[in-house]
Amino acid sequence: MNEILNQEKSIYIQIKEMIENDILRDVLMEEERVPSTNELARLYVINPATAAKGVNLLVDEGILYKKRGIGMFVTRGAKQKIMEKRKEHFYDDYVKRLMAEAVSLGITKEELIAMIETSDEGRKKA
Repeated sequence: MNEILNQEKSIYIQIKEMIENDILRDVLMEEERVPSTNELARLYVINPATAAKGVNLLVDEGILYKKRGIGMFVTRGAKQKIMEKRKEHFYDDYVKRLMAEAVSLGITKEELIAMIETSDEGRKKA
């Protein structure tokens, strides 16, 4: 969790997303303890209640769970849940907009696929 907070979105959302990112990158593994709200507050110089709000969102989503007196831990299957949720958002946030823009520009399905394949080839060479 070495990311830097910014002004683009609420801090508690950024805390939530940082923990999710660490789970996706296997920095935090299933059944592993996550930093406490006080640790997060010290690390990012924020109010512990703000950190708790982000952590509690993950508890509500079944990504984290609490072991009384010990702390918060990553739930079994958390990585898969995050991936599924983000794939849904990817479709809604990117693919739908991409398709709408392609239609407005008169880009055909074949042209769009060619653009994606060209982009993918460039990535493989890098």
